[in-house]
This record gives sequence, structure tokens and C-alpha cells, in this order.
Amino acid sequence: MSELLDLKLQREEVLLSAFLEMVRASDGDFGVIDRLAQASSDLESLQLVINFLASNPQGKSAFERYPRVGEVDLERLALLPTDTLGYAYANHMIQNGLKPLKIKPSTNDYEFLGAHITETHDVWHVVTGFNTSIIGEIQLEAFYVSQLQFSRFWLALIAKNLLKTVVYDIEHSTEYMDAIAEGWMLAKPAKPLFGIDWKTLWQSSLNDIRDSLNIKVQQ
Repeated sequence: MSELLDLKLQREEVLLSAFLEMVRASDGDFGVIDRLAQASSDLESLQLVINFLASNPQGKSAFERYPRVGEVDLERLALLPTDTLGYAYANHMIQNGLKPLKIKPSTNDYEFLGAHITETHDVWHVVTGFNTSIIGEIQLEAFYVSQLQFSRFWLALIAKNLLKTVVYDIEHSTEYMDAIAEGWMLAKPAKPLFGIDWKTLWQSSLNDIRDSLNIKVQQ
């Protein structure tokens, strides 16, 4: 029992250290983001997320099939009609100077969870209509918290941004709180995005996809 308690305390210390490092770091420091992700992703926490996501048919099927986005040709997607998901995704990536991530194949539920969320992050940006500014990222973080429910990582990112306003940028507190509320409220009535095989939807209408997911994007 003592060893288990010591291990729990060690994990908490590692998480707290990674969280505080994130608070002190500049926005967009992927190194500290990765360390926070690792510190907040103990197997017990990840299993809670997996159990929640697998409680609906789409999530259950995803953990059985491990659908991956795979290779993405942005130039080819950019030639699709402008109302399609593929065109919107390509435009989002090109305009922001981003490239699709190449992540190794998944061999278990934990790897698939991380890989799927990571490689579809910018698809979620497009579908929710949240841009890549700090406000857009906070909006999407709140959306993730609602959709994933038990994720320490996404909740930690929101808490990090709030603590940063307390320490460094109190003048941004209202817009940050608004961003959290907007992301949370968009997610509450929405259907789950996790587990969708997005590569099969590149040629589909973005508006139709949003309608099917009950995502009401403000124009």
C-alpha cells in the first residue's frame, strides 16, 4: 500500500512540475506540451478516457478497427470543390504553414487514442470553425474537455491558460473565459467527433458534416 501511495505521489509531482513548466513557457512550445501530455497520461487516466469513448458505437468501432488518416496530399485536396471538408482542411493547413503529421501505426488502444487525436486535431479545428489563434486553441481545448470528459491533458491546458492570465495577462481574462464557454457550449449538443474515419469524408460537404454532427458554427 505504501509503495502504491508513493507512486501516486510521484506521478502527481511529475504532473505538477510539467504543468508549472507549461505555465512559464511561451505559447506554442511543443516540447513542454509533449512533456505535459506524458505527465498527464498515466494508464489509469487513459483507460477512463477509453472507456468513456468506447461507450458509444462509433467509439467502440474505432477501438476495434483503429482507423487512421494516413497519407494526406494537401495539393490534391485543395483541388476539391470549395465547399468540401477536404478543401477546407487543405486550405487550413496551407494557410497556417502546417503539414499532416506522420505517426507510426497503432498497436493498442492507448497508442490509437493518442495517434487519432493528434492526427485529427486540425480536422477538428476545421469542423468546429475554431482557428489556430490562442483564442481558437482555447475554444477547441474546451471542446475536447467536453467530448473526452476524463482527459487530464486538455483540462490542464485550459487551467494553464487561466493561470497565465492570473500571473501575466489579466487583461485577457474575459476573452479567455468567453473562449472556454464558446468551446464548451458548442460541444455539449454535438455528436462525438472521436473515431470518425475522416479520410472517407474529404469529398463531403463541410456544412453537411457539421449538420450531421449537430455543430452550429457561427459565421
